[in-house]
Amino acid sequence: MAKTLVLVASLLILGNVFFSHASFSPSVIVDIATIILNNYCSPEKLVGMKEAIEAASSNTGILNMPDAETLANVLSSGVQHTVSDPRLKVSYEPNYAPAVPPKLPPLPPEQLIAVIQNSMKLDILEGNIGYLRIDHILGEEAAEKVGPLLLDLVWSKILPTSALIFDLRYTGSGEVTGIPYIVSYFTEAEPLIHIDSIYDRPSNTTTPFFTMPDLLGQRYGTTKSIIVLTSKNTKGIAEDVAYCLQNLKRATIVGEKTAGGSVKTDKFKAGDSDFYVTVPTAKSINPITGSTWEVTGVTPDVEVNAEDALATAIKIINLRAQVPAIIEGSATLIADNYAFENIGSDVAAKLKEQLESGTYNMVVSKQSLELKLSADLQTLSGDKSLKTTSNTPALPPMDYTPEMYIELIKVSFHTDVFENNIGYLRFDMFGDFEEVKPIAQVIVEHVWNKVLNTNALIVDLRNNLGGPTTAIAGFCSYFFDADKQVVLDKLYDRSSGTITELQTLQELTGVRYGSKKSVIILTSGATAGAAEEFVYIMKKLGRAMIIGETTAGASHPPKTFQVGETDIFLSIPTVHSDNSAGPAWEGAGIAPHIPVPADAALDTAKGIFNKHLAVKETKS
Repeated sequence: MAKTLVLVASLLILGNVFFSHASFSPSVIVDIATIILNNYCSPEKLVGMKEAIEAASSNTGILNMPDAETLANVLSSGVQHTVSDPRLKVSYEPNYAPAVPPKLPPLPPEQLIAVIQNSMKLDILEGNIGYLRIDHILGEEAAEKVGPLLLDLVWSKILPTSALIFDLRYTGSGEVTGIPYIVSYFTEAEPLIHIDSIYDRPSNTTTPFFTMPDLLGQRYGTTKSIIVLTSKNTKGIAEDVAYCLQNLKRATIVGEKTAGGSVKTDKFKAGDSDFYVTVPTAKSINPITGSTWEVTGVTPDVEVNAEDALATAIKIINLRAQVPAIIEGSATLIADNYAFENIGSDVAAKLKEQLESGTYNMVVSKQSLELKLSADLQTLSGDKSLKTTSNTPALPPMDYTPEMYIELIKVSFHTDVFENNIGYLRFDMFGDFEEVKPIAQVIVEHVWNKVLNTNALIVDLRNNLGGPTTAIAGFCSYFFDADKQVVLDKLYDRSSGTITELQTLQELTGVRYGSKKSVIILTSGATAGAAEEFVYIMKKLGRAMIIGETTAGASHPPKTFQVGETDIFLSIPTVHSDNSAGPAWEGAGIAPHIPVPADAALDTAKGIFNKHLAVKETKS
């Protein structure tokens, strides 16, 4: 109520301040406020205005004003600021004549055809893309009169196209009843969809709008792409149509943010004066969003300058034309190559179902296609490594000097020796065997030898994100004796149909840690890929105790596949560990022997070793 008292009071104050010559009655202010009170579409913003008007009416003083137009502008500013609605406007128009809405007069067929052709622009673009521009949205009554001609001259040409560009960049007028009429052509006949509710303040009624079950001619359907072009000049009913189609997920909006107009405005005369008040008398509430496009406008899905909107729309449609082949190709690659055959087949089938359901009809760029495809693949498979990727070529090998290698190793590995001669080794990525092999001696001298002669060893993989698995057999071998070759794991490669045994190596650079001294491996939810394979082997063979959190449940390093001849590439894990005796680590991760938060794992490991070594020393 305080706000509306301020509104009326501020109007009166403005009158007193600005006007000193020609006579001006405060009753006009009351008339303006009354018009707003009785007709404004959001009465909840006007609580208390009636009482404020009654209080203001007792002021019968005469105010003087030099310029009525200045007064109108000042009053407009005050009203708009107080109610927070720029659509409210006070104007001074001594020569105002109400506009009479044009009605379609009876015309002979040839003239009616000319009227329709001049009010719409139709074209069939390359690639069988329909283009339709309309500058005024017909209401239901007018549409019924010219319906057969519209079907013959316009809709029959649009219907066979494979996609439609609906140009509303210049549409600034229309009839409310045209909203369901247009939207229905792009939806199914059943079920009926509640697309809009319009509240009319003067009559205090709300009219729900639903899609129409019966239409003249065929529907465009729900699977073909529709792009709606908008600009800052798209206003009123055209905004409602765009907003409905956008939130039904039936059209992509390309262009500029729309004007943020109103579904209906009326102009009222303030008493016997020449002042008029423009008031939004109705408002639209979309049942899908619970919100409206009025004032704020419709935000496009792809925002570009209005003059670039058509070219952008064509580019999007051409991309969407490639989508079926991309999804089909992706499904085939996954079915043929994914490490787990049953999961791969299931993902491929469900991916095709996604395509058929139309969920890919809304992609607007290569990036949005890749993001959606990745999200779908990961959701369907539960595998974070199954996704789209870039085909970035590998960097050429660096020509390091021996000194540079030493510095690189120092920052890549961290070693320490704790109380009771407990060794500590941390590294955050596994290297490729062929890359590590030439510098193995440097690693041994500057890293391995520092922890070799310890009583027990903590291997910290809490931040190890994986890397190639080619060096896993070699690293594992340091924790087993040389006199017996141990099968560490069997790797099944789906794409090649081969099985590779990982075995301990007979020859190593440097000295083994051996199989007798205790090893604890620290893990976290970030421990992934090749690091999980190492943890899996060491746990399965009883060679290490695992402390920390369950690992990420990632996969063996994936391979990159090109989808057909496109520039879309998939990252597909093709290898999985031996699961003949039960599930391996892919997907589920590896549960630790002693689960503790990752940041408590090191202290827990030290505590266990200190206790164990103290007992051992007592016995000896």
